Amino acid sequence: MSTEPALPPKASAAQVSADEVDPSGARSTTELPTTPCSVVWSGGHSYVLEGVTGARWAGVDDRGRARFLTDADLRRRGWSHTRA
Repeated sequence: MSTEPALPPKASAAQVSADEVDPSGARSTTELPTTPCSVVWSGGHSYVLEGVTGARWAGVDDRGRARFLTDADLRRRGWSHTRA
């Protein structure tokens, strides 16, 4: 019998909601940041929040062309606070 404290069980994949995991497997919170100039990552690209009302996320595609996403777009695509 061990004298070390028992560790809590790890959450199984079934216990983690789809909103908490992006397609790359990185965890993200369910709510996107709302502070202007916040940065998130999606699909290997960074996106910066522009504005407060009617805000949109600005980034670039693989060819360097401007790309703008809504909150709904980022939630659908998956996002994280760190580069994956």
